[in-house]
Amino acid sequence: MLNKSEILKRLIQEYDVKTTKDVQEMLKDLFAGTIQEMLEAELDDHLGYDRYDNKNKSTTNSRNGYREKKVKSDFGEVQISIPRDRNGDFEPRVVRNYESDISGIEDQIIGMYSKGMSTRDISSHLKSIYGIDVSHTLVSKITDRVLPLAQEWQNRALDMIYPIVFMDAIHYKVRSEGRIINKAAYIAIGVNLEGVKDVLGIWVGENESSKYWLKVLTDIKNRGVKDILIASVDGLVGFKDAIHAVFPSTEVQRCIVHQIRNTLNYVSYKHRKEFARDLKLVYTASTEDVALNELSLVEQKWDKQYAIALRSWRNNWDELATYFKYPQEIRTLIYTTNSMESYNRLLRKVTKSKSVFPSDDALHKSLYLATMDISEKWTQKIRSWTQILAHLSIYFEDRITSTNI
Repeated sequence: MLNKSEILKRLIQEYDVKTTKDVQEMLKDLFAGTIQEMLEAELDDHLGYDRYDNKNKSTTNSRNGYREKKVKSDFGEVQISIPRDRNGDFEPRVVRNYESDISGIEDQIIGMYSKGMSTRDISSHLKSIYGIDVSHTLVSKITDRVLPLAQEWQNRALDMIYPIVFMDAIHYKVRSEGRIINKAAYIAIGVNLEGVKDVLGIWVGENESSKYWLKVLTDIKNRGVKDILIASVDGLVGFKDAIHAVFPSTEVQRCIVHQIRNTLNYVSYKHRKEFARDLKLVYTASTEDVALNELSLVEQKWDKQYAIALRSWRNNWDELATYFKYPQEIRTLIYTTNSMESYNRLLRKVTKSKSVFPSDDALHKSLYLATMDISEKWTQKIRSWTQILAHLSIYFEDRITSTNI
């Protein structure tokens, strides 16, 4: 019996291989030949006897020629001969009757799309690498096949309780009825009782508003969520009211980082560094009382110049100061929407090649595929989760019990 090396030497001699292109042609021919032999073996099995072995034939059915078929493969387009039977009930498995692509190219297309490649870029890539002509329209149709999966994921049942949920929206341009309009992708990331992050859903809708967030939160509740302990959100007006309309007991923490950015927008560049240093003493204070005292000192120093910048700290203090009641491990986790910011950065990286999406479905499809890619890495628990959950179990002892941990 020949070993692998001897087989390869014979093949190289037989196909007169001298270049890498010759290698590809050889592999293409071998691939087609292998598929052909598998089809013949399948028909033998279906009929119950080998070709030309009529003496063992125990059926009235028999072979009935071939039909030619071209299929796309990893080696380019190949032609194969599909054997037929007289009864017409032979259904090959290696190449199904409806299949015209046996290359795994569709999986590759979806993979490339999930990494942010445009449909035109994917079409050009397949042409240059595989010599396969796949129009950008066909690429789009192939990626559309994930839409039912995306919808199933979007409607899946959720856990009954999430200790922490981060909510934010990311904005995109979408074509609608011949116009390009701004749309918001509303996103919620939950931390479950095991301390693992999970994207609860992606909702494509109008520009960010508390009214639409109410719809999102209602959907989350309808999918089985009974309670959210702490929600970490941006500074959208009415966000707290929308949350409490659906989850009245949820504590709301407004993102400190968003608040700082918005404040510094009103501060002259020449004062920004000093102002930020003074403001840091407020949000890094050890207790809420110390923080309020530091805020008073900042107001005394800067109020004449930047009263507008500082006003929102007083007006929104209840939402900004929620984290002061918790130990450092929980503070670090909830005082900013960093988890969401990191996720959003990865989404922007994937979608940056698409300046305008042709439809809401195209946007949702792209964000879903990117999310599946991103969340594959979310297997580790939040750092210090055991201590965090222990503290939460004390603060929310009537809402976290041994039965739901």
